[in-house]
Amino acid sequence: MPIVIFVLGLAVFAQGTSEFMLSGLIEPVAADVGVSLGSAGLLTSLFAVGMIIGAPLTAMAAGRWPARHALTACLSLFIAAHIVGALTTTFAVLLATRVVAAIANAGYLAVALAALPALAGPKRVGRATSIILSGVTLACIAGVPAGALLGQGFGWRSAFWAVVIVSVPALMGTWSLVRTESGSTAEGGSLRNEWRALGLPRVRSMLLLGSVVNAATFATFTYLAVITTGASGAAPGWVPIVLALFGFGSFLGVTLAGRYADRYAPIILTAGSVALLIIWTVTALLAGHLPVLLAMAAVGGAASFAVGSTVIGRIVGTAAPTAPRLSGAFATMALNSGAALGPALAGAAISTTESTAAALWTSATLAATALVITTVTTRTTNHPTPTSAR
Repeated sequence: MPIVIFVLGLAVFAQGTSEFMLSGLIEPVAADVGVSLGSAGLLTSLFAVGMIIGAPLTAMAAGRWPARHALTACLSLFIAAHIVGALTTTFAVLLATRVVAAIANAGYLAVALAALPALAGPKRVGRATSIILSGVTLACIAGVPAGALLGQGFGWRSAFWAVVIVSVPALMGTWSLVRTESGSTAEGGSLRNEWRALGLPRVRSMLLLGSVVNAATFATFTYLAVITTGASGAAPGWVPIVLALFGFGSFLGVTLAGRYADRYAPIILTAGSVALLIIWTVTALLAGHLPVLLAMAAVGGAASFAVGSTVIGRIVGTAAPTAPRLSGAFATMALNSGAALGPALAGAAISTTESTAAALWTSATLAATALVITTVTTRTTNHPTPTSAR
């Protein structure tokens, strides 16, 4: 695999750390800038919104640029937003920097995913996708805890500076290793025509599957801490362990799936969808037993990210022939719409039932939906209509 793919993964690691690290820094940020905890929570929610909106907008804006220039511009903007965020004492400015960082993050990921067929080769898109997305899982395992430790020891601003420090080598590597002639986003016809890829049934089904699978993942992950202390009755000290197990499982799932996604994607999607339904159902039924929760956190993380990264690779692969510049934006939109939808559904379920285990049942329901989508998609592919057969 070309070294440039790992450089892109390093940038995604820094961006993933930035996206999730504020969950452990909300209190010191709120106290420092003089706002309520609820207001400080907007720093996280607006980042997710910026990711969803920013993916297509940034991809379209950079659509006429070579990939090298588009990626460098997005990462430079991301770094600048964190420098301003680390220096400001005004909450409104800090809030604005999070939106800007999210848009830049979404643009970088969208352009990087769209460039993978040229950078890694059409037959290695799945493997390359898993390497890039492993940056997100490593952010959960190492980046977020490290940000929390820095925030506790040196203030929340130090976590922002740490993101800058990690991003600078990625910026230099992006500029030097991404060649204009390989993975140029400037190739192709009208950007307006690329939106027609959304009319292709195969692309639509992969986008829907990606959103649903990711929604199932984040429905549980978002509430994993309260599930640990609520449903299982464990002491708060178990929370970091459960989260770490989920993170390690996620990294393992992305890594293993990446080895086989290019050759066996349909098998991974079908078997993985069945596995997710079983995993989340069993976890929901036995969440009151801490040993089961510990084991299923690791297994659930592995299966979720194995299927999720495979779907993202398939979105890029199926959309790229029609939408070479927007295929990465489509994948990013699916990823982040699921990240926003899952916690919202799980939160509503918890409020209605007054049980934290409702988040797990939400994941199980979404996994069942994913299985239906996978089954229908597989049948459609394997049994073409007479018109398509001709």
